[in-house]
Amino acid sequence: MFSLYIGIMSGTSLDGIDLVLVRFKQATDEKLQPELLETLLCPFPAQLRQQLSQLAQTGPDELELMGLVEQQLALAYADAVQQLLAKAKVAPAQISAIGCHGQTIRHRPYAQFPFTYQIGDMFRLASETQIRVIADFRRKDMAYGGQGAPLVPAFHQAIFARPDSYRAILNIGGIANVTLLQPNQSVRGFDTGPGNGLMDNWIQQQGLGLYDTDGLYAASGSIQQTLLADLLSDPYFQLKGPKSTGREYFNSLWLADKIGSSKYAPEDVQRTLTRFTAQSIRIALANEAITELFVCGGGAYNKVLLDDLQQLFPNITIAQTASLGVKADDVEAMAFAWLAYAYDHKIAGNIPEVTGARKAVVLGVEFSY
Repeated sequence: MFSLYIGIMSGTSLDGIDLVLVRFKQATDEKLQPELLETLLCPFPAQLRQQLSQLAQTGPDELELMGLVEQQLALAYADAVQQLLAKAKVAPAQISAIGCHGQTIRHRPYAQFPFTYQIGDMFRLASETQIRVIADFRRKDMAYGGQGAPLVPAFHQAIFARPDSYRAILNIGGIANVTLLQPNQSVRGFDTGPGNGLMDNWIQQQGLGLYDTDGLYAASGSIQQTLLADLLSDPYFQLKGPKSTGREYFNSLWLADKIGSSKYAPEDVQRTLTRFTAQSIRIALANEAITELFVCGGGAYNKVLLDDLQQLFPNITIAQTASLGVKADDVEAMAFAWLAYAYDHKIAGNIPEVTGARKAVVLGVEFSY
């Protein structure tokens, strides 16, 4: 039996809207076989991107701004879906559902009453596309005591786990998270800390683009060991999983506080931030006897970052997830297509060992057109 789902992911890096069209087939051995049929990346309009960045921190009139941006975001999602369908030559009626992550503007797993909030008017997305939408995946996990993140490990388990290999799947978006797929053991996973977010913020402050293409700007600088030690001194890196974080914590203000009055060359800060991301991942995996590390997300294309990871993990194989059949850019969006499929088939979308929830539950809310 075949079914078609669309996955939409717009992450903390704010680099755009990633979409995938996936055909799911249940194999005879009960192993799910997703087939990626089409992909699309739609950059955010500059104003929308700026407004989403603004909403990630407290500010004046933010409730009013959120209401307006939520509608614009839904329309941007809908336009992207229509482009994807046209590209794939598929009609809306052929799609079982859209799985949409929404845009995270707050993630507070350590608040007195933990909460997470992803915006985007999903009823408007459903009405504009005439396709059911499954969204709001994180809050049910939090209602059962979890952190609502990361959610991709269940999908990683479904398609990447193998009985003869201890694999780690590392997603480097704005925040980096890792899934540990150890044979005959429960799946584990957590946010390791900043991924591309601080690097992106810094290069934008220098007026040199939205991100460090291939790590070329970082390659022009030198690692500043004092700054690196200050960055790694944050108590987050000593926490054990389950744990999660976001740009509400690791942001430009956090970095400015670490730099203080020190006069580092901008390219040296960029180089140090790149090493910092790699080093924080190494700390997170210090006690794990992984044999393979597969990288996805935008950070998979940063050559300096991957070289740093290889230096820090000299005895294991490091490769992009493309070598497993899914391009680095497509994994997260594909995960949310899978979460919509899981909702429809009453499959638990969270893993309690990962999020800290009291039990595994079916995630998501349906928005009809």
